[in-house]
Amino acid sequence: MSVPEFLAARLGTQLESLRLVLGNATPAALKTRPKSGKWSAHENLAHLVRHHRVTMDRLRRILDEDSPPLPGYSAEKDPEWPAMVEMSTDEVVKTLLATRQEMIALTGGLSPAQLSRIGIHPAFGPMTLAQWLDFFLIHEAHHLYVAMTLARRRE
Repeated sequence: MSVPEFLAARLGTQLESLRLVLGNATPAALKTRPKSGKWSAHENLAHLVRHHRVTMDRLRRILDEDSPPLPGYSAEKDPEWPAMVEMSTDEVVKTLLATRQEMIALTGGLSPAQLSRIGIHPAFGPMTLAQWLDFFLIHEAHHLYVAMTLARRRE
């Protein structure tokens, strides 16, 4: 057995929506922050690259440790975050797709026992590794939606 079929399908296909997300936006438009000052479409996508790496580190801890407490993530406190934002959007997308393949490789052959291992989320409490993957995909979908609304907005 491996990752549940519904999670494997989302892991394998969710990023196929990047064409829709980006549309025909120019690099400048992708890097323009909204009036609210929140992240640009580019920053949302760069966050997804970091979120992949942070999540894979968390998954490895869940596999290696007994019920590890896993701290929250804040881009503003992440020393690797500035380098992600400095990449071009094309580089971010290429890195995102490559990192997704790493995640698929990491999770693809997990046993039921491994998928049932627990990691402690600071807000949601104990979650199985499979639940962490589901949470990751939900979080990713939110950032894809935000990036799409920014990249394709009409002003």
